Amino acid sequence: MAFTNNVMIVRHGLLAKLVKLWKENRLLEEIDRLPIELSPRKSKVIGRCCVHKERAVWKYKTLPLLGFDMQDEVDELTPLSEYAKQALLRSENKKENLMCVVDEACSSCVQVNYEITNLCRGCVARSCYMNCPKDAIRFKKNGQAEIDHDTCISCGKCHQNCPYHAIVYIPIPCEEVCPVKAISKDEYGVEHIDESKCIYCGKCVNACPFGAIFEISQVFDILQRLRNKEPMVAIVAPSILAQFAAPVEKVYGAIKSLGFLEVVEVAQGAMETTRHEAEELKEKLAEGQPFMTTSCCPSYIQLAEKHIPDLKKYISTTGSPMYYTARIVKEKYPDAKIVFVGPCVAKRKEVKMDPCVDFTLTFEEIGSVLTGMDIKVEEAQPFSVLFNAVREAHGFAQTGGVINAVKVYLKEDQVANLNTIQVANLTKKNVALLRAYAKTGKAPGQFIEVMACEGGCVTGPCVHGDRAAGQKQLLKELTKY
Repeated sequence: MAFTNNVMIVRHGLLAKLVKLWKENRLLEEIDRLPIELSPRKSKVIGRCCVHKERAVWKYKTLPLLGFDMQDEVDELTPLSEYAKQALLRSENKKENLMCVVDEACSSCVQVNYEITNLCRGCVARSCYMNCPKDAIRFKKNGQAEIDHDTCISCGKCHQNCPYHAIVYIPIPCEEVCPVKAISKDEYGVEHIDESKCIYCGKCVNACPFGAIFEISQVFDILQRLRNKEPMVAIVAPSILAQFAAPVEKVYGAIKSLGFLEVVEVAQGAMETTRHEAEELKEKLAEGQPFMTTSCCPSYIQLAEKHIPDLKKYISTTGSPMYYTARIVKEKYPDAKIVFVGPCVAKRKEVKMDPCVDFTLTFEEIGSVLTGMDIKVEEAQPFSVLFNAVREAHGFAQTGGVINAVKVYLKEDQVANLNTIQVANLTKKNVALLRAYAKTGKAPGQFIEVMACEGGCVTGPCVHGDRAAGQKQLLKELTKY
């Protein structure tokens, strides 16, 4: 499946290279040379000032892939091999933050959001100057205005008042897509993620054109345990159907060949979620509650917890498919570590809060691990899961999937007058919509499905490859159930 941009290629290639070194037992010996190998002295660097800057970026992008962030560096002379050694020897990664910004890579975005172009006519009205609350407008000798960026606070008043539209708004991509204003520049001009506000939707990860935003990976925590023959079970999200251009049995076979004791579909737990959600919906509506929302999306749950607490009383108390699947697995394999495999950043937060799940692997990481281990999915030995879930359970991967599953579960007379709403994509606009529902206690439907990602989990921030192609493949795969 094709990658959608070069940032994904760089991220995939770097992790695959690290996994390859780990597989060949060369990680500790060769990781220090990796930045030099990736950016040799004579190489042409695009978008960086010099090859040395590029090497620094490689070094610091490696840290989150090893399970660290920039705050873990207390001495700049500490080599990567020391961090790799710690990653392979640690018994537990106790880091609380799920994401980080690689400061060396976050250095090219504008400091303020407004700039005056040469369309400025140097007019007498000087509306930009008259309306600036911080006296940040200066004038050149030819009368054209310019912005003093040390004083500007990016309020946009000059942009709004310029009669010639000569002042342009320049968005900062990560800040622009964040629906809850959880990311902003610090005093050094580097973006900082405020995890007290972050809902882990992951939109910033792929919005950053420089690939400066990373998750704190658990790849080597998992690989090292698999090497040590610790019993581990992979529970795989329904959207796996859209990730690889191969039959799902081969995908499961490739994952199991990494050393997992068992591979289980999270769609199995989705059937339990459907049953509980449907019964709870009937109960809530019978009690007179005006509407109920789904509870599957962990990013949405974080949104309610941190930003719209009035909405919590309308959210289903039903567990997510991962929740039920983990308990099914624990009953069969009580001593095994459970690894959730999916397309989501926010699932890392849910995993931290669930005592039955131990680690998270994203589809993007799985793709890199398989490449690094030289495992070709199309050539893998097929593996059939012990329990095959119904089509509706696999449909949780796409927008409308939960609504459809609940409707199928309920009898026809129970859904005849049931109005449903899909809120797919937690944008600023949709967050405001949900806030209005919570404040008024009114919504144009009784059952609301909320997903952080447009199109549902199949278009999550950590998918393996092109999202549009993935959606088409999912629909194709669903016809087999």
